[in-house]
Formats: sequence, C-alpha cells, structure tokens
Amino acid sequence: MAAPPLVFTEADDDVWHEYDALARRAYGHPVEDITRLGRHADRRVVLRDGKVIAGGLGLLIPQWFGGRPVPSASLACGCVAPEERGERIAARLTAERLRPLRDQGAVLATVWTSSTNYVRRMGWEAPTTVFSWAVPTDELWRVFGESDIEVHHGGVPRLSPLWDTLAGQWNGTWQRPAWWSGWQQAQHPAAGTYHFGPSGGEPTGVLSVAGERPPAGGRQLVVHDFWAADHATASAMFAFLGRHNSRIPAVVFQRTGLPPGPLLQHTLRRTGAAAARSWHPWMLRVLDLRRAVELRGWPGGLDLVLPLAVTSDDGRGTENYVLRVADGRGELADGDSRAGLTLTRGQFAVWYAGGYRSAAAAALAGVRGDPAAITKLLLATADREPWLADYF
Repeated sequence: MAAPPLVFTEADDDVWHEYDALARRAYGHPVEDITRLGRHADRRVVLRDGKVIAGGLGLLIPQWFGGRPVPSASLACGCVAPEERGERIAARLTAERLRPLRDQGAVLATVWTSSTNYVRRMGWEAPTTVFSWAVPTDELWRVFGESDIEVHHGGVPRLSPLWDTLAGQWNGTWQRPAWWSGWQQAQHPAAGTYHFGPSGGEPTGVLSVAGERPPAGGRQLVVHDFWAADHATASAMFAFLGRHNSRIPAVVFQRTGLPPGPLLQHTLRRTGAAAARSWHPWMLRVLDLRRAVELRGWPGGLDLVLPLAVTSDDGRGTENYVLRVADGRGELADGDSRAGLTLTRGQFAVWYAGGYRSAAAAALAGVRGDPAAITKLLLATADREPWLADYF
C-alpha cells in the first residue's frame, strides 16, 4: 500500500505548535527560536495524512556583501521526524521554504548546519571556518592596559548606525532587523550590553557579555557580540573583559562572538594562551547568480572583464558568463564556451563571499583555470572577509 502523499504548506499557529513538539523530539531538546523567530518568519511544514512530519522557518534578512545589503533568505530551525528520514524530504522542504522568500526578492540563502555534506550537494558551501575562543581573564588583564576609550553600561539608540557601518566592512553579516534586540534579549536574558568610545564622542564599539556557569563547574564570561571600529576600541574592550579576573577565570567568545583574523591572538603574551574550538559553519547558496552580482558592492577602482563558467543547478552542465566590474558595479552577462575559469555553484558562493584568500587556496578547493585568471577573479571580492555574526 502506497504511503499517503506529502503536503507542503504554510503553518498557522496551531500547526506550528505541533511542529514545535516534533522539533523537541527530533533535536532531543527544546528549540526556543521556533517560537521566538516564528512571528518574524515564513513558517513551512510537511504533512503526511494530516500529521506534521517536518518543517522549518525562513527569514528575509539582507546580508552585507561588498558594502551593500543583498536580499537573503536565512533558514533556521529545520528538522524531519526521525522515522521519516532517508526519503529526501529535507531537500524538497528546503525548496519549499526558499520559494516564498525568492518571490520576495531573496537572491542568496544562508543556513547554519551540521549536515554540511547534505546541503553541499544542493549547491551550498561554507565561505569560512568557524571557531569559538577561550582565553584566561588574567591574560587579558596583563596584556591590555588603560586607554582613553570610555565604557558605559547599556545600549544607546544610535548604536544601529554603528552596527551597519561595521557590518558593512565584512561579507555575510546581517543588516539586523528592528526585532533583533528583543530576540537577543530573549536568547540571553543575563547578558549585559556595554558601549565604548572617546569621551564626548560617538560610540566606536559595542560588547554583549554574560556570566555563566559551565557544566564542568566554575564561572566564565561568554561574549555574544563584539564590534569594534578600530584597534584602540578593540583593545579597550579586551581590557574591560580582563578586569573581571578577580572573580572569573576565563572569557569565552562564542562561535559568532569574535571577528575572524588575528585580532586577539597576535596580542597575547603566551603562545597557546587562547584555545580554539571548531564548530559547524554557516553555508551560503547563490539563488540568482545575475542578480546577486548586480546587487552586491564592488571595489571602486576595479575594472574587470573575465569569462567564466558555472555548473548548472543539476550539476550536469555549465552556464557560460562574462563577469564585468567597473565603477563599483558588477554584471554577469551571457558568455560563450571559451571561458577559462570553471566554478561549481558552491565555489561561486565562496568566491562571492570573499572566502578564497589566494589563487592557490581556490585551486586546491577545485576552482579550475589559469592561476593568473583566478587571481583576477579573487581581487573582485577579496577586499572584505566573510563573517556572519549571528547564529540562528
């Protein structure tokens, strides 16, 4: 006897409550964001014979690329009932979750997932590795001294422009929506927010931090948000954290809590003072290649014309283009079959996010073509590094 057909549908409150119960069973623990984010999201579920067997939510939130916000779909809180796995329901559900967001203009899609190989086969790729960091407060206290930067408890209304200014210096960061602060307060009710800046001047940094008791015992500070406009502000923020050393032995920067790069490691006195832990990454998919190229920002002084080929959605062929960048604008026009560079959809996403830092790295990742042509391609997006500062 054939199984009842699957029904993919938008969820009302009652159906979403059923999905919440399913997710608790599938994840093995409550998933609070199902309720917290549900009111801001498109909610999709899969029904079999009237019973919820899978679901997830999608958020239409722009992400900064090249200094411009690009419409993007952030997928969160997705799962399939354990007894229904193995039938590619997740792949079909992902397409259904993206469809309404694409209709609203999304040209990119982002997800945090531990199932990296599964989503990679659907054209997603990780632009960068993701780490959390732990460092002794004594180390911060000894290294980072006094400064003229002042610290004040609490946020201020003008922090939003600061976030947008600093977020635009990276590729992949959210253009945080109006409901972001309330969501974070619900996620981290014990966290305190501090802003930093010169006396009488505009804020140049913001820090969100909470005291926690880890399972192993003791106490630690957990940094959830760390934004600094310059080295002086970052140093003042590290010094502030170090001043907790009399009561708290360690500071942990959660997986999204510290920008990539040697901001911290190059300043510590002792090699190995900071311990890193690798996490599953955020992954990016370009839903509309042409619109994504058109909407992102590009280096103003770059003048580039480069043929390239990108594997088609089904992976069986290639689509030929010419990438043109001039005067801070980009275009992906039709090309011919003589393209000297070939990228998969996933490699295109990594390049788009500035994830390849050298031609050698791109070639090792599988980008095919002349090294000189690869170098030209990378110059178009290498002015900013990939970083997604929000975990959802």
